[in-house]
Amino acid sequence: AAWTMPAAAYDDSMRVMYVFEGTGVAVDGEPVGASTGVVLASDRPVALSSVRGAECLVLQARPIGEPVAQYGPFVMNTEAEIREAFTEYRATEFGGWPWPVDDPVHGSDPRRFARHADGRVEHASAASA
Repeated sequence: AAWTMPAAAYDDSMRVMYVFEGTGVAVDGEPVGASTGVVLASDRPVALSSVRGAECLVLQARPIGEPVAQYGPFVMNTEAEIREAFTEYRATEFGGWPWPVDDPVHGSDPRRFARHADGRVEHASAASA
């Protein structure tokens, strides 16, 4: 498979690609192995190709112009906010996980769904899933 990722709309955009499945990809002809992250150019098109198939996650964002504090899974503006997030997580696990297992779907029904505040359950259509 081959695809050319276009340049980002904004000059200050940052891109990172993580190869998490398969044998790797080529980025502008340079090999990038599996279980690897790479910073991609965002100011020009980037050619991506894979001989054996790969799965990648591409993250792109612009700087938020604020201080950033990060520890583990938590990202806040200050170290004090990080400590507060850990305290809240230890106390409540952010409200707890109401299901008996950590599976990404619930029960034997693999469809995505939304449970609304009024109790109504809405399933994603096949076209949008």
